[in-house]
Amino acid sequence: MAVYANTIASQIKDYIDKRGGNYSGWYVGIAHDPKDRLFRDHNVDQNIGQWIYWPAGSRNAAEKIEIYFTQQLGTRGNPGGGDERTTWVYAYKIEWYTKQ
Repeated sequence: MAVYANTIASQIKDYIDKRGGNYSGWYVGIAHDPKDRLFRDHNVDQNIGQWIYWPAGSRNAAEKIEIYFTQQLGTRGNPGGGDERTTWVYAYKIEWYTKQ
């Protein structure tokens, strides 16, 4: 991963580690509109849920970060979605009310 992508991955990893670092209990994905994906599509509670999103700058960088989390750290996710506008990385803690 590029230096900037490594920084983003480190920020997200730190967030997860501080809030329950069992990676299999987290979902990491990429999106064009991370708020829409988190709060509408995945049903994350904006007020009490544990979530984070970060601009990766490019589709390629976002996808590399997503693959790092899903394939190397074992988070849940579905790599490969979106289009060239898909430049944000997001993560949320999976709860009984969230949708994967």
